[in-house]
Amino acid sequence: MSGSDSTPFLSQADDTDDGPAPGTPGLPGPMGNPKSEDPEVLDREGLQRITGLSSGRSALIVAVLCYINLLNYMDRFTVAGVLPDIEQFFAIGDGSSGLIQTVFISSYMVLAPVFGYLGDRYNRKYLMCGGIAFWSLVTLGSSFIPRERFWLLLLTRGLVGVGEASYSTIAPTLIADLFVADQRSRMLSVFYFAIPVGSGLGYIAGSKVKDVAGDWHWALRVTPGLGVLAVVLLFLVVREPPRGAVERHSDSPPLNPTSWWADLRALARNLIFGLITCLTGVLGVGLGVEISHRLRRSNPRADPLVCAAGLLGSAPFLFLSLASARGSIVATYIFIFIGETLLSMNWAIVADILLYVVIPTRRSTAEAFQIVLSHLLGDAGSPYLIGSISDRLRRGWPPSFLSEFRALQFSLMLCAFVGALGGAAFLGTAIFIEGDRRRAQLHVQGLLQEAGPADDRIVVPQRGRSTRVPVSSVLI
Repeated sequence: MSGSDSTPFLSQADDTDDGPAPGTPGLPGPMGNPKSEDPEVLDREGLQRITGLSSGRSALIVAVLCYINLLNYMDRFTVAGVLPDIEQFFAIGDGSSGLIQTVFISSYMVLAPVFGYLGDRYNRKYLMCGGIAFWSLVTLGSSFIPRERFWLLLLTRGLVGVGEASYSTIAPTLIADLFVADQRSRMLSVFYFAIPVGSGLGYIAGSKVKDVAGDWHWALRVTPGLGVLAVVLLFLVVREPPRGAVERHSDSPPLNPTSWWADLRALARNLIFGLITCLTGVLGVGLGVEISHRLRRSNPRADPLVCAAGLLGSAPFLFLSLASARGSIVATYIFIFIGETLLSMNWAIVADILLYVVIPTRRSTAEAFQIVLSHLLGDAGSPYLIGSISDRLRRGWPPSFLSEFRALQFSLMLCAFVGALGGAAFLGTAIFIEGDRRRAQLHVQGLLQEAGPADDRIVVPQRGRSTRVPVSSVLI
């Protein structure tokens, strides 16, 4: 029996139509428009008939998911915005304060596969509602922990990973079941645009709320209130569409989940690129730090020069990986391995540069803007840009699998060019790095004071010597 009476409550798609009949206009099928060659291309009416949701309602669902994703990353980086205050309150050092993020990431990492399993089998809307409600409650509770219970703060940050894992692994799959092809790419780009914005807002909100309230604990009480609103919006606005319905023919049977081990065996065949990325990330970061450390003894500009070498060196290998993709998959993986290793060399070094050219009282704000700008100029808009270039190239070519492959291949080559530009920017940074670092050191030591705007003060004689005074004092 496969009816709804025998289906677990949490696995049902809520408030959606049962699906269209074969041959519905706008959908693939023998009696409808002839679209069997490309079953993913559905018009607006076809999507609505399959999902049971209007285009406006689907867009509203994405807006709610974007809001929660924004909130998700705000909470993640709020702690960083008040980290010095947390260290002072609990009387801990840098090692213990770093453990806060380690515990959270470890929990998030371990629980993500759990919610991935649940999200493929049960109602995603209710899983997210429960996870976000739990996360909001735990975050609020962490703001009332006494100073002698630092271990309890670590525990609550670990439990926050429950809520974030329940959302991050599930929300993108809802978008995938609401849209197809270019529409899906655009909606996902909007969804992930919330990552840099939320990260930056977390830093800013944490520090500013602390300044206004005069107590860092209030910084941890902002996102829980917004989390309650998120749960309400999820419950009232979001409706779960049938899994995979927009990607299959209307007359095909519904998709049923397989066993978890079967899922893992199938995914293992697609994870080669992911494994390469993990390995090259670890190798590249360690290699960049070690090379920079050794070169600093003889060259004070070592940091930006190593970053420049990594980006400039990675560009040709990334280009070659794309150029050889159709001819040899082995060569492609080799070029990707070398290119990503070189590309990863700058990650830790960039963070170090930012910290030593900025005075301590501005580092959180600097981190916030660095996160916003790096994502804004990088992974926030690049998927949409690459997709748009690919679409433009395909318009002038006859439709075929090869034309789709070539269009995406050529558009991705832009990444190698941008990497080379980044290397050139680091070469420019090397010119100024010594002066910027020295000024920050002098400022911290109290040997350098910042002057006001150049036109705000004038030189006047006072008590037998020249003195700079505000213009307003002279006018008065």
